[in-house]
Amino acid sequence: MAPSFDDGNFLFNFVVRDGNGVKGMVDLGLSKVPQAYIQPPEEQIDKKNASKNGLSPIDLSRLDGPDHDEVVKEIVSASEILGFFQVVNHGVPIELLESLKEAAHTFFGQPPERKAVYRKEVSPTPLMRYGTSFFPEKEKVLEWKDYISMVYTNDTEALEHWPIECREVALEYLKTSIEMVKKLLHVLMGNLGVKVDDSKINALIGRKTVNMNFYPTCPNPDLTVGVGRHSDFGTLTVLLQDGIGGLYVNVPEDTDIGKKGEWVEIPPIQGALVINIGDMLQILSNGRYKSAEHRVRTTSTKSRVSIPIFTIPKPTEKIAPLPEVVERDGVARYREFVLEDYMNNFFGNPHEGKKSLDFARII
Repeated sequence: MAPSFDDGNFLFNFVVRDGNGVKGMVDLGLSKVPQAYIQPPEEQIDKKNASKNGLSPIDLSRLDGPDHDEVVKEIVSASEILGFFQVVNHGVPIELLESLKEAAHTFFGQPPERKAVYRKEVSPTPLMRYGTSFFPEKEKVLEWKDYISMVYTNDTEALEHWPIECREVALEYLKTSIEMVKKLLHVLMGNLGVKVDDSKINALIGRKTVNMNFYPTCPNPDLTVGVGRHSDFGTLTVLLQDGIGGLYVNVPEDTDIGKKGEWVEIPPIQGALVINIGDMLQILSNGRYKSAEHRVRTTSTKSRVSIPIFTIPKPTEKIAPLPEVVERDGVARYREFVLEDYMNNFFGNPHEGKKSLDFARII
C-alpha cells in the first residue's frame, strides 16, 4: 500500500529531496493525485474542448529546390503567428528518433537511486542534472514531470558525463538537429533583412542543452499538468514528441488556427519534429516572431516522454532587438540586457505564461 502523500513535507522529501521523482511515487501504487499536484481550475487542461492544429508539417527538403520561396513563406508565417510548427524531411534519421525515445524510457525506468546521483545538489558534473517539476522550492503547485538536463560543451565531455543509457543517441540527435536549426535561422534572419554568416548564427545558438522529460501515468490527468504555461527563453527549440501527445499551444491572436486565448493541441506526427520560437528570437526580431506559450497535459494510460533541444546564445552575450529591424519599425520594443541576467530571472521563478518577457519589455 502506498504511503500517504497528503503530507506536503513528506511528499517534498520523497519526490524532490530524495530523488524519487513523480515516477517513484507512482510506482508505489498511487490511486489519487496528491493535493500538491492539483492545479487550480483555470490551469487545468480541458482536453475535450481543445481543438487540434490541423496544419500540415513543413517539408524542409523543399528548401533546396524550386519551392524554396514557398517553404520560406510557410516557416515565416508559422513563426509570426503561432510560434510553433512541425517539420519533416529534416535530416534527422527516423531510426535515431525511435532509439532516442527508447533510451529515455530506459533511463527513467532505472531504480531511483541510479537517477538520484544526478540531483542538482550532488551531481558529479554541472553538465548533467536530474530533477522533477520546474522549481519545486517555489511552486505553489507541482508539475507532473521528471527530467534530465544535459548541457553540451563538446563531444568528449558529453560522452564522459552524460548518462551511459542515453549519451550516444542524445549526442547524435543534437548534432544532426543543429544543422536543421542553422537552416531555419538563416531563413528567419534573412526574412528580417539581416545578413548573417555562420559565426553570427553560431552566436545565436552558442549554448545547447538536451532534455529528456518523463511524464508518468497519472490517476487523474484532468487535475494536473505535466508542464505549466510558459514560453522557452532561448532562440529555437527542437522537440521530439512520442505518439501519445499532450502538447498545447496558446493562440496569441485571432487566426484560422483558432481564436485568441484558445489552447490548440499540437498532435504528434510520426517522424516529425516540433519547432518553437523562443523569447530571444522574439526579442531579436523586435516582436515580429512570437515565442509560443505552451503547456503539457498528463495521461492516465501510458507514461509519456518528450525530448527537447534548447538552443540559446551564450550567457555572456548582450541581447537586444536587431538594429536593422528597429530602424524599419522606428522603435525598439525591448531593452538591451546580458542573457545571464534574463536566465536568472527565468529560472528563479515558477512558470507563469510569457511573464518572463517583461524582464526586457519596454512597450
